[in-house]
Amino acid sequence: MSRIHENEVQLNDDRILGRLTLDNPKALNAVRLDMIEPMLSAIHAWEARPEVVAILIDAEGDKAFCAGGDIVNLYRSIIGEIEADYPQRFFTEEYRLCHDLHRLATPVVAWGHGIVMGGGCGLFAGASHRVVTETTRLAMPEIKIGLFPDCGATWFFSRLPHYLARFISLTGATLDSADVLFAGLAEHGIAHREKQAVITALETAQDWDQPHRTVDRILAAAEQRSPAADTADSRLMAAAPTIREAARGSDLGDIVAGLTALAETGDDWLAESAGSLAAGCPTTAHLIHDQLETGRYLSLAQAVQRELAMALACCRHADFAEGVRALLVDKDKTPVWQYDSVAAVPGQHVADHFVPDWSGAHPLADLGQR
Repeated sequence: MSRIHENEVQLNDDRILGRLTLDNPKALNAVRLDMIEPMLSAIHAWEARPEVVAILIDAEGDKAFCAGGDIVNLYRSIIGEIEADYPQRFFTEEYRLCHDLHRLATPVVAWGHGIVMGGGCGLFAGASHRVVTETTRLAMPEIKIGLFPDCGATWFFSRLPHYLARFISLTGATLDSADVLFAGLAEHGIAHREKQAVITALETAQDWDQPHRTVDRILAAAEQRSPAADTADSRLMAAAPTIREAARGSDLGDIVAGLTALAETGDDWLAESAGSLAAGCPTTAHLIHDQLETGRYLSLAQAVQRELAMALACCRHADFAEGVRALLVDKDKTPVWQYDSVAAVPGQHVADHFVPDWSGAHPLADLGQR
């Protein structure tokens, strides 16, 4: 049974550390709707209580922080096995959670051990203090299933250097802890063996007058004792000049051609990443290109509101269901996309993904108003 463990740890002077632990290890802690709702309730309640000085989000098991969202049940809804409104309910609450995490004044520590992918990356990105460990593997590989990097990725990817955003999102490249730190997607690289020491330090800290500074000090001390990675060892940093040149195209066709050509560099990691783009969904490539071109001009709320329309459009069109079928259901890994190349995708087909599919007010119209 998947669930969220919610706990309050009493600190000195009646102060409280809030803890949320994802407990769905058999599914690599993928988040279901029945996990998102209690997380939302908890963070809103804690934010309203000044005695709650910090929040820690972690996960059960050694393999994953969070491997993403409830993709299989989304697929089951699309093919008619469960209620038709599940995608709108799921994406609305998932995006609300990721948005609201970004906006919390209370410091949030996310312990990103193991797999941090898809919606898990969005959850991780919302924390104010993001920790990676020696086993962290972070990616948003939605191009493999005909979706797109979501949960606010329109906003946070578009604030990376442009060539990094294009490479990470279009190839779905898997980043290790050194890569994540180099890209600026985490603040601290700490050996996983230090986790309990960090928790103990949070629980016993005396100086909570400036909570963010206290959390910074505790994490910096743990990182100094037991660093998980050195950015000097980052594959992403080493390949940055090559990636920058490959991703510099002025239109999507040039960018895709440049990035897929990384397969010829002799670097196995770049070749694997390029292969994911070459085999990935052409429509997704167009959606990502639009995300990165427009996302820098959007607020976080505008970005996730736009992503909701995109996600529901993906559920209406064939590629998302086909990608999930091929990767997670039948597991044949041979999806048949609607279009066989980015050049073949009609402009109107792309535009249709940005058209809202609901009547009345936007389901996320109240973001930031709670």
